[in-house]
Amino acid sequence: MKPGSSLIRHYLQFKDFRAEEYAHLFERAASIKRRFKNYEKYTPLVDRTLAMIFEKASTRTRVSFEAGMYQMGGSVVNLTTGDSQLGRAEPVADSARVISRMVDMVMIRTYEHTKIEAFAAHSRVPVINGLTNLSHPCQVMADIMTVEEHLGTIDGKTVVMVGDGNNLAHSWLNAAIKFPFNFILACPEDYLPDEAVVRKAEAAGASFMITHDPKEAVEGAHVIYSDAFYSMGQEEEAVKRRKDFAPFQISTDLLAAAHKDHIVMHCLPAHRGEEVTAEVFDGPQSVVWDEAENRIHAQKAVLLWCFGKL
Repeated sequence: MKPGSSLIRHYLQFKDFRAEEYAHLFERAASIKRRFKNYEKYTPLVDRTLAMIFEKASTRTRVSFEAGMYQMGGSVVNLTTGDSQLGRAEPVADSARVISRMVDMVMIRTYEHTKIEAFAAHSRVPVINGLTNLSHPCQVMADIMTVEEHLGTIDGKTVVMVGDGNNLAHSWLNAAIKFPFNFILACPEDYLPDEAVVRKAEAAGASFMITHDPKEAVEGAHVIYSDAFYSMGQEEEAVKRRKDFAPFQISTDLLAAAHKDHIVMHCLPAHRGEEVTAEVFDGPQSVVWDEAENRIHAQKAVLLWCFGKL
């Protein structure tokens, strides 16, 4: 496969898969999860190596990808920008040319989305987005898998994200293009999603709304979703963000208007008592632990798809 070839299956944004491919991926992810729960050996990636490059650290991303590869018979090379030339003077294109000649796939978790696009453009092997400032497709894959486990299907449901118009909001907007559900983002006025992402969702006919009133947003909602009010790289903004997002905390009072069978989700890590009250976070409607676990199962399906094993 030549760098940039259409034969290379990259996964850089949620929109990269067709709806029918997602249907197959979720079916396979559910099957993979059943095998895992039943302690059935499943090693389709023997002799395959995944390089994981972390410019931005993560507990869930590292454990889920690393354990997933080992459980499927593969191996992992873990790199931070301190361990490689990617964080120094070497151009991203050169790092991509070298690393992709030594491994079978690369997962990158970084800040600027342009960096992962540049890496993929010069890579001889598939590249997976572990997170960028623009999007977080693997997380939303696990989220939708979790919704379908608990509510049967995401079709026809209302998913409300309460908080920042960030990379997760962007991936949810992309998901609303692929699946027939209604997405509502309730965010402060100064934290709107990227205009280009919104315009693409509008042009594609996605069902979504952006509001600044969380109470209006959650009325009748089936899924109420939150993310950290500030994340890595935003520590200096923490005080301001806590103040700006305080009215967007998910609490029992806020959930009173939601659908009676609603679920509450959080991508983690959570600052308990900030984005979600402890009562809700640990309550019966919370599915955050299932959501976190499903990262490994959804990502195993993505790995297999990119390796051409699906």
